[in-house]
Amino acid sequence: MVTKYLAYAALAATVAASLASCSDDDDDKPQIVVPQPGGGDNTGDDDTSTTFSIPTYADDYSSISSWANRSQWNLANVHDPSVVYWTDGYYYMWGTDASYGNVHEGHGHFQGKRSKDLVNWEWVPGIFGDSNVPSWILEKVNEFLADAGKDPVTSLSLGCWAPCARKVTVDGITKIRMYYSVVFDTGANPNTIIGGNQGTPALIGVTETTDPNSGVWNDLGFVTSSSADHELTAANLNATQWGGFYYYNAIDPTYIITPEGQHWLIHGSWHSGFAALQIDATSGKPLNTITSPWFSSAAALQDVFGVRVSTRTADNRWQASEGPEVIYKDGYYYLFMAYDGLDVPYNTRVVRSTSITGPYYDITGRNNTNGRGDCYPIVTHPYKFKKGHGWVGISHCCVFPKKGDDNSTEWFYMSQGRLPANVGGNAYSNAIMMGHVRRLVWAPASASNLNDKWPIALPERYAAVPDYGKLTADSLVGQWEHIDLTYNYAVQDESYVINLNADGTITNAEGSPALGGSWSYDAENKLLIIGDAALCIEREVDWEAYPRCVSKVYAGIGQDGKTTWWGKKVK
Repeated sequence: MVTKYLAYAALAATVAASLASCSDDDDDKPQIVVPQPGGGDNTGDDDTSTTFSIPTYADDYSSISSWANRSQWNLANVHDPSVVYWTDGYYYMWGTDASYGNVHEGHGHFQGKRSKDLVNWEWVPGIFGDSNVPSWILEKVNEFLADAGKDPVTSLSLGCWAPCARKVTVDGITKIRMYYSVVFDTGANPNTIIGGNQGTPALIGVTETTDPNSGVWNDLGFVTSSSADHELTAANLNATQWGGFYYYNAIDPTYIITPEGQHWLIHGSWHSGFAALQIDATSGKPLNTITSPWFSSAAALQDVFGVRVSTRTADNRWQASEGPEVIYKDGYYYLFMAYDGLDVPYNTRVVRSTSITGPYYDITGRNNTNGRGDCYPIVTHPYKFKKGHGWVGISHCCVFPKKGDDNSTEWFYMSQGRLPANVGGNAYSNAIMMGHVRRLVWAPASASNLNDKWPIALPERYAAVPDYGKLTADSLVGQWEHIDLTYNYAVQDESYVINLNADGTITNAEGSPALGGSWSYDAENKLLIIGDAALCIEREVDWEAYPRCVSKVYAGIGQDGKTTWWGKKVK
């Protein structure tokens, strides 16, 4: 199926400084001037010499979506990103082969971008071209065909998906190691490959470079493949639930080095869950030799292909979870994952464990490793503030610390974000995907348990807003838009207006009590307290305002312990 993805267009606007503040609070007095595309700095007068420019690019960039305009794309054409901070001071990002109108086709695989500030990005070439796809891919496919009693093929129609890049030091050499997925288009008749409707197993490979800007990569070859827990026979193929032939689907790798120095790969998509596979640090390959992908049982399979660490529903072979991303912070492994289809319903969840192999639990204590149902909290979800179109399809993330420092207090979440259907009269607007960089906040589980913290993305995209000093309780008084991020399949959670009143009460737009009725501010911890909810307060750009401007936002766990609360001050 031909899919349309992304484009990018510049927004030209001349804006007066007096219009550039969303609020008249004293602590937001810096007049942030939105420049016209191509130049100009914003200046602040709040005892800071920091200057910055609020991004002016439009969300719908279809007018410059052609390959010839790729130097203007900035964060256009981003899908399944992975980011690594390199020694030259740049953040490098690579993603899945995807673009609005498929303009990337014929120009190689895993196109990249780089940025100094996570706001302004420039295009960099992919890691290999159409003419130099690693030869091991065809060789491995023909091995599988021989196992299935099929004739070999001489060429493949393939897609390269979901890379995961990490900076590693091996034998004294610092390099970027990237794991990547390869999937195959079997055409109208998948029986030409192995029979059934499953196609050839997906593959994961690994490649390395010591200079990400050089375009020179050393491909190390095959790592793992999809694997099935029943023998390859016609009877098993025909009797298997659609989509469920494979136990592990070998796409969407994430890679981590534990504090003890162990290297692990976690991967999986939609079938039985995610596998954790231990990797040799030097070779980048599994400790155990990967052989035939067809086994007689799940137990036998997991001895070779990795232990299952996450599953949405233990007995469901088509469970709509994918895109794992794992990080380590403050004694926990946090495992982020994407739920549901990528076009509209995509949303992000997170679980955690004290061990890389689990068990992983959600905020309610549910065991995600044993598949005890949907997990919480919700990190992102389709949403809409009152101005603007909102966003859908926000998931399959990468998570990384500022400047690659795992001890940093500042972490970022990056994923695709899709426009809803028919925005601006564009019938293909849901295929437009913008790369979203958001700050993560470490939100307390509740006001009565401030030390139990969970990562939640902020409701507005990152714009490198300078630190204009501490917020005060007085500056929070006013009108806010609030969103309850609840699990509504393929539905945007929409905002409603609340008022934080000077007397500490909370009312909605009609004047009735809202969100528990009262609020207070913990200035030391930058927490808005509403009942037993403790919400992290930050400054970010209001991307829905015209002109875009600096405002206050909050994110945290709602009073029910599952719903995520997002908000931004609008008046």
